[in-house]
Amino acid sequence: MTRRVRRNHTAAFKAKVALSAIKGEKTLTELAQLFDVHPNQITTWKAQLLDGAAGVFGAGGARSEAGAAVDLKRLHAKIGELALENDFLSGALDKAGLLSAKR
Repeated sequence: MTRRVRRNHTAAFKAKVALSAIKGEKTLTELAQLFDVHPNQITTWKAQLLDGAAGVFGAGGARSEAGAAVDLKRLHAKIGELALENDFLSGALDKAGLLSAKR
C-alpha cells in the first residue's frame, strides 16, 4: 500500500476553494471532487475566510503596521547589541591569540 505525499496548498488555492464554498453553487462533495481535497478541509478554509474577512475592511491593518514599527526598533537595538558583543569577543580572542582568521 503506497502512501500519498502530503500536499501544501497555496493561500490563493485555499481562498479560491473557500470562495467557491461560500457562493454555494455546488455542494461540498462536488467541490471536494473538483479540487481534490476533503470536504472537512473545505469547511475549515471557509470558516477561516469568514473569520478573517472583517480584517480586510477594518482598522486591523493600521494596527499591525504600528506593531511592526515597534518590533523593528527592538530588532535594530538587538542587532546593535549583538554587533557590540561580536566586536568585543573578536578583540578579546585576537589579544589571546585564538582568532586565526581575519575578516
